[in-house]
Amino acid sequence: MIDLLINGGQVVDGSGSPGFEAAVAVTGDTVTILRGDVSAVEAVRRIDAAGLVVCPGFIDLHSHAGLTILGEPHHEPKVRQGVTTELFGIDGISHSPFRTREELERSIWLDSGLNGEPPAADWLTTADLYNRYDGTVAINVAVIQGNNPLRVWAVGWDDRPATNAEIADMAAVLRESMEEGAWGLSTGLDYPPGSYASTEELITLSEAAARMGGFYHTHTRYSLAVRGGHMAPFQEAIDIGRRSGCPVHLTHYRQAVQGLGSHLDYIGLVEDARAEGMDVTFDCYSYPYSGTTLVILLPQWTRSGGPEALMARLRNPAERARIRKGADDSPWGDRLWAENWLTNFRRPENKRFEGHSIAEIAELRGQEPLEAMCDLLLEENLGICTIALGTNAHTLPAFVSHPYGMIASDAILFGEWPNPRSYGCFPLVLAEFVRAERHLRLPEAIRKMTSFPAQRLGIPDRGLLRDGFRADIVCFDPATVKAPATKADPKQYPIGIEYVIVNGQVVIERGENTGALPGRALRRGRART
Repeated sequence: MIDLLINGGQVVDGSGSPGFEAAVAVTGDTVTILRGDVSAVEAVRRIDAAGLVVCPGFIDLHSHAGLTILGEPHHEPKVRQGVTTELFGIDGISHSPFRTREELERSIWLDSGLNGEPPAADWLTTADLYNRYDGTVAINVAVIQGNNPLRVWAVGWDDRPATNAEIADMAAVLRESMEEGAWGLSTGLDYPPGSYASTEELITLSEAAARMGGFYHTHTRYSLAVRGGHMAPFQEAIDIGRRSGCPVHLTHYRQAVQGLGSHLDYIGLVEDARAEGMDVTFDCYSYPYSGTTLVILLPQWTRSGGPEALMARLRNPAERARIRKGADDSPWGDRLWAENWLTNFRRPENKRFEGHSIAEIAELRGQEPLEAMCDLLLEENLGICTIALGTNAHTLPAFVSHPYGMIASDAILFGEWPNPRSYGCFPLVLAEFVRAERHLRLPEAIRKMTSFPAQRLGIPDRGLLRDGFRADIVCFDPATVKAPATKADPKQYPIGIEYVIVNGQVVIERGENTGALPGRALRRGRART
């Protein structure tokens, strides 16, 4: 007997093809598509999907929830959007492997304004980390190997070139992590110590990833734009792929709000690389706001040596003067302080600063902006998140709608004033880019959130509603689906996402969470995940 029968809806199967009338049968965790009259089909449970679209669960290839989900396993901001699988370990900041618990905890501390903190950090290997997710969270979890832990393992925390022996050691650790289930190599070349890696080092690591069927997922080296022009960071990424033979995925790819160059430069880079025969893809988010750790506003040299060295420099007046000079020379000028709003204050006396800009907080504290920022980082133990307008909203539709791009949230799920994309990235595509503005046809939008990211990652049995595929399913109302989350009121759940099913179990029912935790760890190399 069938466990669950979803009938009466329009099936949009994730391939990009038009929708069709059919029923979706779930037996255990596996899908079967049934056409024609299903009134005589016996099922333990039926869902009437009349008026709804039935599609595969959304796959998010850029999430910062790898630690916070361990403390909040129901993962409501994301599963309520229809997300059923996420990739953790992006921006080079994966959370394994480490030689010691101390090094793991230091890594978590340094980037706590970006990734948050878990209830406990009690793993060292990628296999151990995967075991923490398996059957304990609401969604499926995949992990990619960041180059930050590789650097810590072989080189340490210092800003210096790696030796050939150290690079070989990093490649060996990468291979072992991929043997334990990691899906490739990620970098975040604004985040030390991984950002201290040379291009040649990254080519060698990408070669190792490519030999094992992985790909290169990169937050590019934006500092290159200062001397090489606005496309230099992305040209380095393409060069790494070209010279290593590794597929390249450019994450949160968009035209910066400064409006440097044309969005056609960015689109053209990807199109030209693919015309050359390279495997290059990208993702983008649907809101114009960026988000990261407040530490990113400090020069990279401040983080050489690790979090303790950074804290010491923040306390040192001479070092603060050196930081101030860098801020004074920044092309952002006063925008650096006026256009970044902050969240994740944990000390009671600082809670009043939630959602305020650095300039506003400095005025409230009676300080200069840089002094206020440095003091707050010390008071909050580096754990502050900053959000700002980071995308040219006028050209964003070109990236969202491009056939080589997919949707990813870059979600940071902590703080009282988070980026609204953390609550609305995927429904906003359906409501605004499809229904309201018609930048995309619905089947193509769903492809960008389902089968295309599954293809990029390499998952063999998710991302499509096909016979034998895993039962990750979303049912939504195409006429009412909406993302209310805004900058002014970001913590709002979507409207119109009626059912979310993960591995055959209903997690969202009529818009409410059932409490089920059917998520699995998706390990590379497993034919059936």
